[in-house]
Amino acid sequence: MDMFGVLITGRLVQTDFRMIADDKIVINIPDADDVKHIVVFMTGQTAFPEGMGGAVYFSWPCEQGPSWHLLGYLSNSKPSAIYKVGHLKQDPMHDLHPFGRIEDHQSHMMQIGISVETIDTLVQQTPALNTQVQSVDSFQQFCMRMLDNCFNFIASFGVNQSQMSVTPGETFVPLSALKQWYVSFQRRFEQNPNFWKS
Repeated sequence: MDMFGVLITGRLVQTDFRMIADDKIVINIPDADDVKHIVVFMTGQTAFPEGMGGAVYFSWPCEQGPSWHLLGYLSNSKPSAIYKVGHLKQDPMHDLHPFGRIEDHQSHMMQIGISVETIDTLVQQTPALNTQVQSVDSFQQFCMRMLDNCFNFIASFGVNQSQMSVTPGETFVPLSALKQWYVSFQRRFEQNPNFWKS
């Protein structure tokens, strides 16, 4: 089952999916209590048949049994995706479809399931709320690069008090004030890229 891989920050890639039905595979991710995001991708070893793709599901153990959440889908034209899964661990939704109870679903272990379906079916399905990680658009990239460039440029002129010379007419601003603004702007921009419009 080397068609798919799963990547979690700080870990090696996992590709040890196992087949549980002709059109369904599952992988166990151990020690997943702190996992907030996952990357699921096609390895390039094998492609989907024409017109087919794979619905990607997430499961976390709970008292009532496994709760499966649709994250999205992969296809030959969309071979990878990043998903937010941290909040789904507390989601009370209980749905045994499409994978049901898998015997070795243990505590602290998440499971990722992939179900092969037609592209027409996949595009009509609705993923669990807030699982898609928004990609950074070019405007956001530009703003963050400009912010970094401005901070680095101004910081390159920094001198300590012993190196300062008296220059009438010049106003000096502590670098710590610029850094405080930089961190604040960056935090607000990450929360809402349009905050500066209000």
